[in-house]
Amino acid sequence: MGAIDLHARASRDYETKLGETRKLLVRAASEFAPLKQASSLGAEDVVITHLINGLELDIPVFVLETGMLHGETLDLLERTRATSRTRVEVYRPVQESVVHFVGREGKDAMYRSIELRKACCQIRKLEPLQRALAGQRAWITGLRREQSSARADVPAIDTSEVARNGRAKINPLADWTWGDVWHYIQAEGVDYNPLHDQFFPSIGCAPCTRAISLGEDFRAGRWWWEDEAAKECGLHVNKEEKVAA
Repeated sequence: MGAIDLHARASRDYETKLGETRKLLVRAASEFAPLKQASSLGAEDVVITHLINGLELDIPVFVLETGMLHGETLDLLERTRATSRTRVEVYRPVQESVVHFVGREGKDAMYRSIELRKACCQIRKLEPLQRALAGQRAWITGLRREQSSARADVPAIDTSEVARNGRAKINPLADWTWGDVWHYIQAEGVDYNPLHDQFFPSIGCAPCTRAISLGEDFRAGRWWWEDEAAKECGLHVNKEEKVAA
């Protein structure tokens, strides 16, 4: 049984949410330009990219190709680049930094400590992210309140970091359920990562992502060897949280 069969269940107010999401994307393209969509090629992100393409908005999409992604994710990236109307940019880590880190700490350093895992994320994700967002006034993410307790208060438009870095964060699926996401994928025939059919609800780098079991938390498969409170890479935490971590 695939992810669509398991999860595609629209909430009662799905059509209202879909309409509001479309309005928010159109507003973002007008009021927050220049901006980009950050895509991990997970279910939420392919929905947003599909909406951007359908609305013919001038919003480029970028993917952080960390050098550690699953083959299924890389295949979906190539299909997306081939079919997307809007531009799909790929940002990779600085190769010299990767070579030095792996040479010093080993390829499995992320399992040894939270500090080393975050250092790996810094090289492979956070530094490329800064390049991807240079000169942008906002970025679009697939964050949803339902994903985790740390994301339970995610607003549709987050301006909390504007004073620090000049960028707002747009979360057009903030109030969508997992069932809403998969209902859209089913209804629109959206191409998605086949790892979702193998019980991967949240997909990141291959060494740091596993399938989850029935009853486990949505993000239980990310950095599963760590304490629950540490389960962010730094892309979606504010300055105070990063210092505390």
